[in-house]
Amino acid sequence: MLEDGVNDEAVQMKLHELEQEHRDLDHAIATLEERLPYDRLTLQRMKKRKLMLKDKIFQLKDKLEPDIIA
Repeated sequence: MLEDGVNDEAVQMKLHELEQEHRDLDHAIATLEERLPYDRLTLQRMKKRKLMLKDKIFQLKDKLEPDIIA
């Protein structure tokens, strides 16, 4: 069985990877919106992917720092 530290490290690495992809998508979306005309379908798919990444990021952050009700 893996130790919590090893698992936390893997989650941290995945979190960093997802955050980088989220930033890259944000930049790509901004660049695409500056160009006219732009492909609305591509833009919609990119925004949907960005939201999905945001959800996964929050899930991983919650795994690392669960809410503690005091």
